[in-house]
Amino acid sequence: MEFKVVVTKEFDGRQVRDIMSRELQMSRNMIKKVKLYGVCELNGVHTRVIDPAHEGDILYCSYADDSGALNRDAGINIIYEDEYLAVVDKPAGIVTHPTHGHLDDSLLTLLSTGDLPLHPVMRLDRETSGLLIIAKNGYVHNAMKAADISKKYLATVYGIYEPSSGTINAAIKRRPNSIMIRDICSNDDPDGHASITHYRTLMISESLNASLMEFTLETGRCHQIRVHSLSQGHPLIGDGLYGPNSIDNPCSDFPNSLELDALLGRQGLHAYSLEFTHPISGERMHYYSDLPEDMKLIFPDFKLS
Repeated sequence: MEFKVVVTKEFDGRQVRDIMSRELQMSRNMIKKVKLYGVCELNGVHTRVIDPAHEGDILYCSYADDSGALNRDAGINIIYEDEYLAVVDKPAGIVTHPTHGHLDDSLLTLLSTGDLPLHPVMRLDRETSGLLIIAKNGYVHNAMKAADISKKYLATVYGIYEPSSGTINAAIKRRPNSIMIRDICSNDDPDGHASITHYRTLMISESLNASLMEFTLETGRCHQIRVHSLSQGHPLIGDGLYGPNSIDNPCSDFPNSLELDALLGRQGLHAYSLEFTHPISGERMHYYSDLPEDMKLIFPDFKLS
């Protein structure tokens, strides 16, 4: 990878490593790799990362990485791929990272060609399907923090939202004595984390007393959509942790829930829209993924417009 930047007035007199960190979004580990194994020059002359730079100087850095292609024989739909990153469509039932019990069948394991280190920019729960970004090296993974990522989800929920669109602004915290379960709490709770979700209704099935919703995340807390929708009285269909047939959050308000949960077979949540700024080219990129076939069993007439 190569980087060239003209030093601005803001960084006049600052150390080279400050520019590498703030202007080029390099992590401390990446700066160390460039220092030890790469090239770092000011105006064509070798420089140390602790040397000062001045307005108008040209800083050039390069570092050889091993960005290669993903495994395309893994049965994972790769929507987009270049030498820096990929956008993939994760099926439901696959964990993102290798974990105990899923060392050989995680998304990263399936897509890896062996020597290529993969860095997921976000993660999706095992039962959640849809789009996510995978960085092919540590620099891109770190630079994606400033990539202005916008994510939207489709969800099948019980009941009908009133009003049909709006914003849920409710902090989330871990439930006492639970590792996994989250609850909403007051926004001034010291244990809570600010959480904002925007929603709108896309389709309604009055016969099933169910809705197809679009959720847009302004924050990205663990289980945010599932917890926020439950707080409005609309648990996700098939949600074994927060749904009406769960052990921890049982509810008798939806008499057809056993049938619908069995029909879907997993939580009805799909990351269908992903928009971000490419950290290298600066291009604004936008990708969509259609409603999966299992969620179409509940809303067969839905089509992406």
